[in-house]
Amino acid sequence: MLKSGEIRRQVAQRLRELFPKAKGWEELADLRAAGKPVDVAVKFRLGEAERLVLVEVSSLGQPRHIRAAVTRLGEIRRDLPVAYPVAAAVYIGPQSARILKDNNLGYLDLSGNCYLAFDHVLIEKEGKRNVRPSTRPLRSLFAPRATRVVRVLLAEPQRDWRLEELAKAAEVSLGHSHNVISRLEDLRWVERDHAQRIHLGKPADLLEAWRESYTYRANEIASYFVPERVNRRLMTEVARAATAEGRRYAFTLSAGLSLVAPPPRLTEVHCYVEGDPAPIAAALGLRRAGETDGALHLLAPYDPGVFYGGPEKAGLRVVSLPQLYVDLIGNGPRGAEQAEHLRREAMGF
Repeated sequence: MLKSGEIRRQVAQRLRELFPKAKGWEELADLRAAGKPVDVAVKFRLGEAERLVLVEVSSLGQPRHIRAAVTRLGEIRRDLPVAYPVAAAVYIGPQSARILKDNNLGYLDLSGNCYLAFDHVLIEKEGKRNVRPSTRPLRSLFAPRATRVVRVLLAEPQRDWRLEELAKAAEVSLGHSHNVISRLEDLRWVERDHAQRIHLGKPADLLEAWRESYTYRANEIASYFVPERVNRRLMTEVARAATAEGRRYAFTLSAGLSLVAPPPRLTEVHCYVEGDPAPIAAALGLRRAGETDGALHLLAPYDPGVFYGGPEKAGLRVVSLPQLYVDLIGNGPRGAEQAEHLRREAMGF
């Protein structure tokens, strides 16, 4: 993770690049506002107008940290109303960006996203991925067993849970479930009512944090040649073979999406299968292939939690929608498009 001093230096440089026609550019050292030092302060002229931009820098751009920045920037705006307040971080995701816009604040990050709106200026760039993903602060939250709790919450985002119910559904100990919920409470992503029932207050924030720390390639993938055209019949045969072996299975990526929010024609099938996939491939008469050559990919899951909460569509099992989303989002540009299609059409958050 970049140190705060380096982030401040790069933020100042990024600001300068966003205003190439600015005159009289000056970085103000040791400026204070509302009783505290300002992280980055720059003064410049655009045309005849002079503008003061004050930046609050966060090492992390998660919503919890951005809400703290909003509080500080509000203090700066009250103390120096002539200044334009801006939040900055290595990466500011869509939820954090929305928080800042809703509070009429600007933002920029080191990944290429920004929103600056004042006078006759509007600079907006969005959709850039995190160039320096760091999951260290959330590592314990998205470890395999902990992610079982995350899946349960995201699969039923409107449900209120008792801790015992949550632990049982996630197949983890009561103590482990307690530790995960405590971490989520620290992040203000879950809430408790008067009866201490747990409710997921910010499912979109939790989903975004999970997808930044996850890749479906954490699972072991075995690929196979398919002699005929890839279609629903192949998926039915895979399901039948897995069931005959007494194995759990669940389709994911474009195959899973085809069952819940159909994309264009299938070209390959990905399916989670419990245990060794070789007997299932043998039952189908398929031979191994390299991943780029194969059309059927059987994934041995890194944790059995991937099977939780998946619906059945057309007689076939699919991973849960949150699991399908994070699988898709890490599958290149096309997968990211499909993930947003899923979120828009089927998820509701």
